[in-house]
Amino acid sequence: MGVGENTADRVATDTATVATDTAAVATDTAAVATDTAAVATDTAATTLAVEELTTLAADTVVYPIAPGYRVNVRRGPGTQYGLVRTLPYGMSVPVYCQKPGERVSGPYGTSNLWDNIANGQFVSDAYVKTGSDGYIAPRCD
Repeated sequence: MGVGENTADRVATDTATVATDTAAVATDTAAVATDTAAVATDTAATTLAVEELTTLAADTVVYPIAPGYRVNVRRGPGTQYGLVRTLPYGMSVPVYCQKPGERVSGPYGTSNLWDNIANGQFVSDAYVKTGSDGYIAPRCD
């Protein structure tokens, strides 16, 4: 085999390698384009979810706790349930659902309704100014 043939073989091999590398680059470019589209879709979905949460947060109605009272938050609808925390003066709370329970007297009358203000957290409706003696939210399950 002469020097020219050996060089020709190497050029052919190098050309085949370049063609393979070019195909690999084209495949990688297509994969990057697919990944970019997926990221754009995920970003759009995340943006929509954040917008929905912001809308929900903006639409949440809060009700004031009676002025001058620090109200105990309980694990269930009655004073026999464990204390979770005590609300500070001047606090307002959301009411996600309501549940009948122990009858309590407070500044807004006597009521057996308990307001769910967070997961597993209840306050007596007798201390929350809802503007009603009845249900103002769905019944808790």
